[in-house]
Amino acid sequence: MARAAVPSPFRSRACSAVPRYFTLTQAQSAVREIEPLLREACDRKAELAAAGADLHAEGERVRISGGALVDHGKLSRIVERRDQAVGRLRAALETIQDSGCLVKDLDLGLLDFPTLLRGEEVYLCWKLGESDIAFWHGVDEGYRGRKPIDRDFLENHRGE
Repeated sequence: MARAAVPSPFRSRACSAVPRYFTLTQAQSAVREIEPLLREACDRKAELAAAGADLHAEGERVRISGGALVDHGKLSRIVERRDQAVGRLRAALETIQDSGCLVKDLDLGLLDFPTLLRGEEVYLCWKLGESDIAFWHGVDEGYRGRKPIDRDFLENHRGE
């Protein structure tokens, strides 16, 4: 059975100065594709923080010992772990951003999808763990300004 084609949100914006606007349907579809990448980015951020804490702890241990007990192998493994986390985090974020959506907060797993409401740019807002996109907010409002997608929004919303 053939499915209706929904344009893929995964097209590069690198060569375009025109913002990418999503319809609600396109944003919902994009969430399903982007969610694994967002989880990867959140995991790599946590791994990066852990490697940073390990480097700090190892630096403190060396400082307390007067610099005499440097475990170069251990430091090298921590730095390699950190560098791999940075690379994987960067790759996940670039892929997400190339789709046209905006990563707003990795701690919350928060994404915004630009759209138009009454001709003005607003954001469809989705948080990791939510089943569907059910909220929107103004460009300057942020997460605290989230409003439910209601009949008025649906009647006056259009992506391009």
